[in-house]
Amino acid sequence: MVVGVLTLELLLAGSDSLKDKRKVLKSLLERLKHRFNVSVAEVGRQDNRRYSTVGISAVSGDIAHIQSVLDTVVRFIENHNGVEVISMERELL
Repeated sequence: MVVGVLTLELLLAGSDSLKDKRKVLKSLLERLKHRFNVSVAEVGRQDNRRYSTVGISAVSGDIAHIQSVLDTVVRFIENHNGVEVISMERELL
């Protein structure tokens, strides 16, 4: 069994309030869950209106599959309007 974990620092450029941030993040996180069958949550910077730390995890029996899924998730987030990936940490267990 292989567990892949991504920790992403995100900048939400168009967010002027926590309400705006929650709207953008909720949409993004729900799309990730349904499209890629991953677990995802905001794990840090909840009180900052422009930045967020998001954790994403996936489980598989194949390391190549996990790497492919995580790569696809990162590309999807990078192409999401109003969201910029500032830093990324990837861990395979």
